Amino acid sequence: MICQISLFTLKQDVTPERLEEMMATTRSTLLHIREVLHLNVGKRIKAEDTWHWFISLEAESLDKLAMIQDDPYYFKFTAEVLKPSVHRTQTSTFEMDPRKNVKYS
Repeated sequence: MICQISLFTLKQDVTPERLEEMMATTRSTLLHIREVLHLNVGKRIKAEDTWHWFISLEAESLDKLAMIQDDPYYFKFTAEVLKPSVHRTQTSTFEMDPRKNVKYS
């Protein structure tokens, strides 16, 4: 099982209302993709934290994660949510099964 976590800082013109809209759009768009097993979306609590919001999604394997990223809904999400509003991104991918060799993820 694979978990990919993406952290985002937003452009200065993004309002709190726009962030709420982005979170809702992210949920409704990415959950249309069959390969997405689980999705979390959240915003920061403390104003001094570096990252404004995050997305965590789970897939069965790295191949399924690649399928997610090639899906038309993912392209729509990127065009409508990320490109207009995100300033910086950091993404990490993790294997969640204990004792599984990551070579076979």
